[in-house]
Amino acid sequence: MEFDFATPVERRHPPEGDWPSQKWHRYGEDVLPLWVADMDFRSPPAVIEALRARVDHGVYGYGRVPDSLGQALCDWSATHYGWDIAPGWQLWLPGVVPALHVASLALTEPGDGVLTVTPIYPPFLQVAERTGRLAQQAAMRPPEAPGDDWRLDLDALEAAITPETRLLLWCQPHNPTGRVWRDDELDGLAELVERHDLIVVSDELHADLMLDEGARHRPLAAAYPQLAERILTLWAPSKTFNLAGLTAACAVIPDAGLRRRFAAMAKGLQPDGNVLGLVAAEAAYRHGDPWRQALLETLRGHRARLIERVARWPGVTMTPPEATYLAWLDLREAPALQGVASPQRALLDRAGVALSDGAPFGRPGFARLNFGTTATQLEAALTRLDGVLGA
Repeated sequence: MEFDFATPVERRHPPEGDWPSQKWHRYGEDVLPLWVADMDFRSPPAVIEALRARVDHGVYGYGRVPDSLGQALCDWSATHYGWDIAPGWQLWLPGVVPALHVASLALTEPGDGVLTVTPIYPPFLQVAERTGRLAQQAAMRPPEAPGDDWRLDLDALEAAITPETRLLLWCQPHNPTGRVWRDDELDGLAELVERHDLIVVSDELHADLMLDEGARHRPLAAAYPQLAERILTLWAPSKTFNLAGLTAACAVIPDAGLRRRFAAMAKGLQPDGNVLGLVAAEAAYRHGDPWRQALLETLRGHRARLIERVARWPGVTMTPPEATYLAWLDLREAPALQGVASPQRALLDRAGVALSDGAPFGRPGFARLNFGTTATQLEAALTRLDGVLGA
């Protein structure tokens, strides 16, 4: 089956109606947005057809998670990750970010430490403050030479752990660097988690966007079964199938005690499942893989184009992402941006291209670029950036 990842979809002024988009309406009319993790591709046809059928029913009252969705996720996990999970381990939620906050409230006490590794998706850094906990951070080791990766600094991570530390907010594949963690990094992480008696919330939202040929995601809880009683795995079809606005995510919690505590805290703080989001999730997991495979081919091509382009920009470096559709740019040495307070703001003003500012991720001077858009739109944005960053 052929899927269209080439034709731009009008999102700023769609002819069908007035549907404001965070991505396309946050900045001015002339700005090309490559910031928030929201792709510009239509979702899989099977998802659109399933949503049409549900909308045509005409009644959108309170729903329940269908058994068929739970089984669909079990099948997806077994097929794609080699991890056999049970439907009873699943708690469906209106998003991964709310789940991070619920986990902090449910599994820690006021004054407990909530630890994460930086740079990181900004909501991770806000969980502790918003839930009255102690914010703790450990910095990753940045690339030391061209071709190097960002690395998990196990010494820095252990140094950040205190007697108060109770919860580790983890991200794999990693947002924003696009890293797929190596076995030695994960082995060291697992040892620290067990020795310091930590609970881990593993955000694996980009698990199905492994860009290297033949790469396969390995959930943290599957790789280290000895840690199963202390890991909550967060999945969602939102990034892979471009369903973020339908707010459907799942916490997979093998341990019954953790699951009860999490569910009890979520009740009343979060709404019941989005009836359209649940339909879309099941259609994606049951029928969306051919579309996903075609998407990955498109993203690989976009990544190659971006690598070639960044190589032309003096002082700008990027470790090619191994997963996600997000690239993490180091702009600190770009001659055109010397002396500016915010490189992201300067590129917005001078090039009319919106990137995500690295400061909220914990790294001023960096920016995250979303290449999950059509080749036409990506080329237009890169051409504008050439005008500012090029030699």
